[in-house]
Amino acid sequence: MSDSFHHDKTCFQCQQNFEISAADISFYEKVSPHFSGQNFLFPPPSLCPDCRQQRRLAWRNERTLYRRKCGATERDIISVYSPDKPFPVYNNDFWFSDQWDAKKYGRDFDFKRPFFEQFEELMNAVPQLARSATGNENCEYVNQCGWCKDCYLIFEADFNRDCMYSNNIYDSRDSMDILQGYNLELCYECIDCMACYNLHFSQDCKHCSDSWFLKNCISCSSCFGCSNLRNKQFYFFNKPYTKEEYDAKLSEVNFCSFSEMQNMEQKFRAFSIHFPQKSLHGIQNEDSTGDYLSHTQRCRDCYDLIHGQDCKFVFNARNTKMVYDMTVFGSQKGAEFCYENHEIGFAVRNVCFSDQIWDGCYDIFYSKLCIQNCHHLFGCVGLKRSQYCIFNKQYSKDDYESLVPRIIEHMKKTRVANLLPPQSAEQKDNQSSSQHNSFQQTSYQQASSQHKAEISEWGEFLPASLSPYGYNETVAQVYFPLTKEMALKKGYKWKDIDMRDYQIRTTIIPDTLDEISDLITQKILACATCKKNYKIIPQELAFYRKKMLPIPRLCHDCRHAARMSLRNPRKLWKRVCGTCGITIETTYAPDRPEIVYCENCYLQSVY
Repeated sequence: MSDSFHHDKTCFQCQQNFEISAADISFYEKVSPHFSGQNFLFPPPSLCPDCRQQRRLAWRNERTLYRRKCGATERDIISVYSPDKPFPVYNNDFWFSDQWDAKKYGRDFDFKRPFFEQFEELMNAVPQLARSATGNENCEYVNQCGWCKDCYLIFEADFNRDCMYSNNIYDSRDSMDILQGYNLELCYECIDCMACYNLHFSQDCKHCSDSWFLKNCISCSSCFGCSNLRNKQFYFFNKPYTKEEYDAKLSEVNFCSFSEMQNMEQKFRAFSIHFPQKSLHGIQNEDSTGDYLSHTQRCRDCYDLIHGQDCKFVFNARNTKMVYDMTVFGSQKGAEFCYENHEIGFAVRNVCFSDQIWDGCYDIFYSKLCIQNCHHLFGCVGLKRSQYCIFNKQYSKDDYESLVPRIIEHMKKTRVANLLPPQSAEQKDNQSSSQHNSFQQTSYQQASSQHKAEISEWGEFLPASLSPYGYNETVAQVYFPLTKEMALKKGYKWKDIDMRDYQIRTTIIPDTLDEISDLITQKILACATCKKNYKIIPQELAFYRKKMLPIPRLCHDCRHAARMSLRNPRKLWKRVCGTCGITIETTYAPDRPEIVYCENCYLQSVY
């Protein structure tokens, strides 16, 4: 097949055109399974890359936690699943133990019914893991988190200690309100920073210390309000000073005042907008497109990827090789030869159309929450250390390899509604009038019957109608926001807010830290943006006092949203370099005010 070959398709969901290249076809052939010498090819995707990403993100609840009972022990637990979900939920310790066996839920495949319909029934029978968390110590209020100690409300995080209110934080200590941070210590309100110490209110910095309000700085110390500096010390808004002069300037700033910190942040944003930005955030990338990339080769349309090779449409992952359409994970031991998955990693291989597959697994298709060296699974849920299973039922190797091809042929012939079937007016009215605060759910069978299907089950990721979450509980709401009405109309589930989280506040936070007593930890606070209640825990107050910082007026969710708004979207535009005029691909839209340079021109401007 010619390298110049490409085929245009129309997205089944949004009706936009997208391209299938020769390299894409070659990849689908490589990852397609073989049984008895026959290759069961994956067809080209029916959805465009954005709609595929949205479908996977509808399976990802990172930050929404609930109190509920463990289905095995009746203990109070913290879980990503609200009490009204239709399946049992086990506390992590019990779920990982050998006190139960998911194979007892095994069942035969019924060739008279759709695969996804039967998979939904199995998924709603097998106990689910309360939180995606393992190897943690004293980290009850975390999710998507591993090998951390004494952390609170951190999400998508590994190998941290004494960290709070952070997302995508790794190998860090004593830090708070971080987004995309690596090897940080004593840092606060930082975004996309790496190997920094005692850094505050900063973005896109590396190897910086004892500084405030920095952007795009590397190896700087004792700097304030600076952009695009390299190897500098004692700079104040990009002007050099002696140590004595710098200390004098710093003494004029009241770091304990909330209003002054707000004003200083606004001043810094207005100042930094005049400095050129590099077209792609990251370092050491070869023939790669996307953004927030580091150490990648031949990766296309990837975002938040570190150490990737020959990948496409991979998001928020590390150590991946030959992977397409993957959302989150990879981890230290990585993933390879995988396609259309959510949350897989830690030495996995040949995993396709699955959710939550970890730790040494391989040759797994259409499965959920299978871990610890599982292999040769098809349509399974909740298995550990298992092989040659279909719908959680044990088979011999020969029987497995005989039955799976028959199921695949059945899936090829089964026409499905796929991702977002339009709802009837009657169903929409029924959902809108459902009990307040309930989990509004549509089964796969209901969703599939709502309009004429046009594609087969084989080669499609798990439909969003099977997701155990309401759309607004998931990261899909972050990148593809919808109103409740829009989400229900498109066939998604929805979780109404709990009005008990919106009590009247019992105190007003003073402007400066020295006006605040220990009693603040006993007060009910209300977020200035969303009005939801939040609290200050004692460890958090100690952090503010140690660093002489004001107490925030926003809840941790709204602070996270504010940090997310400062990162670029997962979308590429063509524009020209602001100095040499060559055409570049960048996540800075052409109508944005930033000055954007190609990498060569940017490096010349800062060195």
